[in-house]
Amino acid sequence: MARRPTIKDIARRAGVSQSAVSFALNDRPGVSRDTRARIRRVAEELGWQANSAARALSGERSGAVGLVLARPAHTLGVESFFLQLVSGIQEVLSAARTALLFQVVEDVDAECAVYRRWWAERRVDGVLVVDPRTGDPRPALLAELGLPAVTIGEPGPPTGTSASPVSAVRADDAGAMAQVLEHLHGLGHRRIVHIAGLPGLAHTVRRMESLRAEAERRGLGPDHVRSVVTDYSDAEGAAATRRVLAEPRPPTALVYDNDVMAVAGSAVAAELGIPVPHRLSIVAWDDSALCRVTHPRLTALVRDTAGFGRLAAEELLSVLAGGPAGVRESERPRLEPRESTAQAPAHTDS
Repeated sequence: MARRPTIKDIARRAGVSQSAVSFALNDRPGVSRDTRARIRRVAEELGWQANSAARALSGERSGAVGLVLARPAHTLGVESFFLQLVSGIQEVLSAARTALLFQVVEDVDAECAVYRRWWAERRVDGVLVVDPRTGDPRPALLAELGLPAVTIGEPGPPTGTSASPVSAVRADDAGAMAQVLEHLHGLGHRRIVHIAGLPGLAHTVRRMESLRAEAERRGLGPDHVRSVVTDYSDAEGAAATRRVLAEPRPPTALVYDNDVMAVAGSAVAAELGIPVPHRLSIVAWDDSALCRVTHPRLTALVRDTAGFGRLAAEELLSVLAGGPAGVRESERPRLEPRESTAQAPAHTDS
């Protein structure tokens, strides 16, 4: 294997001292602008990269940020949301020449252990935290460690911490669900079931609470409009669909918390001989290619998920550069009606 180039190699090629190379590569004063440019050009020609372990020991940044997913691994390969989110994150980090350290774990306890290890080893300069939960222990832990972080989807700084390093980017899940219910109610639907995701996630709770509040505002109780929880997988989405459609008074509309479950639910309806949208309307959360190629095409909430990731990465880089922690708002998703929603079937009991 070829030997990794060193500062000594760069100094020899550039015709300068090793200390001059160190000053130039670490953005320190002590060398002229022309010399700094020549040294960096030589370093690039030689393929030199900073030793992240050595930089960590010296107290410098690692040049990496972390992302840990505490979700069932089998649900990640089929859901487009995270692929789009990571693509947006990576777009910003790549431009800033910052690496993304990624890990999948079983639960939040394991995720917290990863944060402790990464920070102790100086593996990352900060982290992006996804899937905020009710009673979430992570913001307080990150504040305790002093590990800069951005929570994607709220909550922000833990209660009682006036100078927390934890920022947040927020999505208006409640407003999005209100759009969905307004659309379905306007089409005459009075029996609506929300096939939700994991029950402990903060955004799942916000969607369920918004659905209930919007239903009550229209005079519809839990016997008309309700939520059932799943693990986001196509298998559980299909199973939940079978259960609710087999009820004595089945729903006339189903709202799914992701595209994969919506497509699986549409397939179940076809198998049961229930035509979409003439007897059953379907709405998917987070539009994707799946929603647009399925027949009929699925009505879906459209949002810039990659842009959500870019916003989170930009906020974290701002915090790492010394900016204040805060909460940034992403644009509200918009509902795009397609062929999977229509007027509720006539002569159905309310």
